[in-house]
Amino acid sequence: IRDVRHELRSQNVKVIRITRPGILDLDLGEFMVEKGLAEPFTAKELTGFTRKLSILINAGVPILESLDMIANQEKNPVFKRSIKQITMDVGSGKTLFESLNKQNGFNKLYCNLVKAGEAGGILDDVLDKINEFLEKKEAVKKKVKSALTYPVLVVIVSMIVVSFLLSFVVPQIAESFTSTGKTLPAITQFVIDLSDGLKENFLLIFFGSIGSLIAFSVFIKSEGGKPLWDRATLKFPIFGDLIIKGQLATFTRTLSTMLSSGVPLLDSMDIALDTMDNRKMYFDCRRIKESIAKGKTISSPMSRITYFPEMVAQMVKVGEATGRVDEMLLKVANVFEEEVNELVDSATKLIEPILIVVLGGVVAVILIAMYMPIFTQASQG
Repeated sequence: IRDVRHELRSQNVKVIRITRPGILDLDLGEFMVEKGLAEPFTAKELTGFTRKLSILINAGVPILESLDMIANQEKNPVFKRSIKQITMDVGSGKTLFESLNKQNGFNKLYCNLVKAGEAGGILDDVLDKINEFLEKKEAVKKKVKSALTYPVLVVIVSMIVVSFLLSFVVPQIAESFTSTGKTLPAITQFVIDLSDGLKENFLLIFFGSIGSLIAFSVFIKSEGGKPLWDRATLKFPIFGDLIIKGQLATFTRTLSTMLSSGVPLLDSMDIALDTMDNRKMYFDCRRIKESIAKGKTISSPMSRITYFPEMVAQMVKVGEATGRVDEMLLKVANVFEEEVNELVDSATKLIEPILIVVLGGVVAVILIAMYMPIFTQASQG
């Protein structure tokens, strides 16, 4: 309390009374952010902040006024406090880079671009580039997520439908058959046995499935499991190509943005590497940086990565020859983003009918199994 009183007096605030916060005054959102359990703001909110700051600075509004205006409009309380703290730090003489660097949520890429913009006196241009980069990155991420999420959701729904049929529909129909004491067709007996097994071991199957999913999720996020999983995903039909091009689109766009903003190549490579989620691709691209540090060109080690499209190394090589590597990388990123969109559309169109046919086939087998005794009895009669 003494420290708080001293701090307030140093800001010319007259202190009347200071009260310790109680448990009801705890801000759960801020607490989770401080403990690393939640992000202080979403990618959408960060993009909105960047866009507003860019527009205001381009319009000639002083940076302190710009930050103050954005803080007053912000609805996320945690983000609002962050922006106000940034405003106070800038007002006390710190650079925008130093102020952003102190706050959670502003990653190395964002802060280094702002630092380059301040150093070169082109902060407004750099903010425009950051805004464009964030929007493109989110667009690619959403596309890739939608392609990977859709099949999973359909499979889950299919499993629920089949489980419902086996647990509730089949037993009611099967009861009328088993009471006759006649020998049932093999397919009917198989479905009835499957239904009985599901009913008797439902809890074991349910919790076993949940436990397996949790164990698998933990494994693919672990130090030993993630590299193995990432290596395997690159070989998946369609989805492997989607992951490669999605990761390369982010990597090349980040590298292009950093280089065009005046950030040195090796520093740009470090930041671009941080954007890669796939560990296999991360280690391969890190070898590119190590080769550059030894004095080699970018295109030479790129051409040795077998799963990279040939176009990448060729366009980078042209960029090196013309002194426009950043422009060529940007073109590569644009091409990959378009290809990701096309792959997502193709994958969705291909997977949808396959899953419908599989689900329809399973339901058809169950129905045939239930109607087979009726047809058999009718033919015998």
